Amino acid sequence: MRNVHLVIPDLFLPQEAAAEACSGLKLPMLEKLLARAEPAPLSAESLEAWLCAAFGVAGQAIAAVTLRADGMEPGTAYWLRADPVYLRLQRDQLILHPGVRLDKEEAAQLCASLNAHFAEEGLRFFAPHPQRWYVQLDAAPGMATHHLAQVAGRNVHAYLPQGKDALRWHGVFNEIQMLLFQHAVNQAREMRGELPANSVWLWGGGCAAGQLARPFSRVYGDSDLAMTFALAAGIPCEAMQDDAARCTEGDDGGALIVCEGLRRAIQHGDMQSWRDELQRFEQSCAAPLLDALGAGRIAQLTLDTMHAGVPRRFILARSALWKLWRRVKPLAYY
Repeated sequence: MRNVHLVIPDLFLPQEAAAEACSGLKLPMLEKLLARAEPAPLSAESLEAWLCAAFGVAGQAIAAVTLRADGMEPGTAYWLRADPVYLRLQRDQLILHPGVRLDKEEAAQLCASLNAHFAEEGLRFFAPHPQRWYVQLDAAPGMATHHLAQVAGRNVHAYLPQGKDALRWHGVFNEIQMLLFQHAVNQAREMRGELPANSVWLWGGGCAAGQLARPFSRVYGDSDLAMTFALAAGIPCEAMQDDAARCTEGDDGGALIVCEGLRRAIQHGDMQSWRDELQRFEQSCAAPLLDALGAGRIAQLTLDTMHAGVPRRFILARSALWKLWRRVKPLAYY
């Protein structure tokens, strides 16, 4: 009998938005889980911080972890993620849109141009995955960055690097934009009606650590980042289909389920998608997991969520299912 750990960013919304967003939703299993569970401390303020803590990655050095999962050895160098993004000018703001879907040849051409331009500055760009790029440095830069997910759908000016080397990297950021804006690959994409990769976002910097921790026996869900951590740690992982019951099978340790659908909807400002994802979670995840807990196929269910830097944890043991005095409340209550 195993434990199941759920991580769901953006399950709870700010009070001013929650009532309207949750209106009319039927979520009896999720609301029962929240009502009967015991609250517990949680320090990780983002999914990225949660994964680094769980898998033993110091300093949130995500780039080196995902680089290895993408088939390259990080060695002793310092690595930053340099993911291709689309920056949209909106009045006096630059709004970042992640997930520009390039093919391998487009990514290779764009990285080749970046390498030619920045060769004298010692920046070396790699694209082992078309949507996950990296830049290699000889030494750690004196700057702090923000995770890509923190900036998605927002004005980039409030999230530019900070620290003693920040001005230099602001210049690099501007040069990259000028180079990619007029690149033939992006001009061709725009002619086809596709979003151009007119910038990159630098984040997740650090050097490689040793073997990652293996806190779970299997990892499921719809999170590319969680799957990448699992691969780097040598943990079996798979996309979760329509029924989470399969995640409850076996007694070989805990299972981790990471659901990013709600976060992606919030990043795109699409509340209907947020509602659709939540209803899908109710049917395909919350309901079968509570059934499995009640039937004794799992011993404990833990749910972690975070929104705008506010983390919350709920731990539900089988015995707590019968604590009927803990009255069920609508999701907007939380």
